[in-house]
Amino acid sequence: MKKPASVNTETGVLRCGTVGVGRMGRHHARKYSTLEGVELVGVVDESEDRRETTAESLGCRAFATEQDLIDAGVDAVSIAVPTTYHLKCARPFLEAGIACLIEKPLANTPEEAREMATLAKRSGATLMVGHIERFNPAVRALEQAQRQAMGDGGQLGVSPRFLEVHRVSPMTFRSVDVSVVMDMMIHDLDVVIWLMEGKEPVEVQASGVAVLTEHEDVCNARLTFETSRGRCVANVTASRLALKTERKTRIIGENGYVSIDYAAKKGMLIRKIANSIQMDEVREELRKGTDLSDLNYHEILTMEPLEIDDADQLEMEINAFLECVRTGATPPIDAEAGFAAVRTAQRIIEAVRRDW
Repeated sequence: MKKPASVNTETGVLRCGTVGVGRMGRHHARKYSTLEGVELVGVVDESEDRRETTAESLGCRAFATEQDLIDAGVDAVSIAVPTTYHLKCARPFLEAGIACLIEKPLANTPEEAREMATLAKRSGATLMVGHIERFNPAVRALEQAQRQAMGDGGQLGVSPRFLEVHRVSPMTFRSVDVSVVMDMMIHDLDVVIWLMEGKEPVEVQASGVAVLTEHEDVCNARLTFETSRGRCVANVTASRLALKTERKTRIIGENGYVSIDYAAKKGMLIRKIANSIQMDEVREELRKGTDLSDLNYHEILTMEPLEIDDADQLEMEINAFLECVRTGATPPIDAEAGFAAVRTAQRIIEAVRRDW
């Protein structure tokens, strides 16, 4: 349990700030400036023009350093600088007990991720990682379907045995200083590990190719997990050299199948509805070599679209963070989750480069 922030007792307002107001950081700052019960104190950026322009547009102050923002008085901040600088920028806030929402990935290395977790634990500061796909409507719909399956005593979405994940897009020439594993695949590693009860893979196999940059531009990883529900294999592919954007996950369990399209924000549940006697009969006929081509496949399955809403993912992420800041609750994506994703990413990169 983290310590709650010292919310202004007169106004009930949390004082917030953003460090780094590039492409993503500007959105964080904008959200803080519009949320009820939040005051955007200021923004920090190494570029004077960028911080001054952002501050003027959002009606807050511009600061040159993290310490300047701390001195102005803040309860919580978003860290949206390049991953290489996450530890450097977050350290003074964590040491001061100020809550941090750190854009994914948590750090460049597992060692840096562990150090940030230690700093947060020592000061009692809330630390949350901005793995925004956890707030994707399709993922939240999957989570809801899992809860319903558990409540009904079913297994759909609760006992995955195989996952197929694709995240590919054309080259944007952003984040080319790191592997596609840390740039793109990290999104899916967080979701996959979450589905695996937070456990890291027991085995990692991977192959990758550096084509345009000095790092992997394409990578495929085969991850084997051992959970309380049994063994599961995840086949995860990421590429920044594709001709079109595709972000899809398929989850196959013993009694069902889930297909999620992140980009389209839609999903489909395919469930086995035939009872055990019917399934045994079908299997027996197959063993005997019976021609079942006239059997209607859909009679033993039901297909249901996931119930998707159109909620703002970033706003949901920031609200979840601020709720934890106010109450001291553990964030939905805490330092341990961030660490697990970073360490798994590093293991994948190491597996690739062993074969180079």
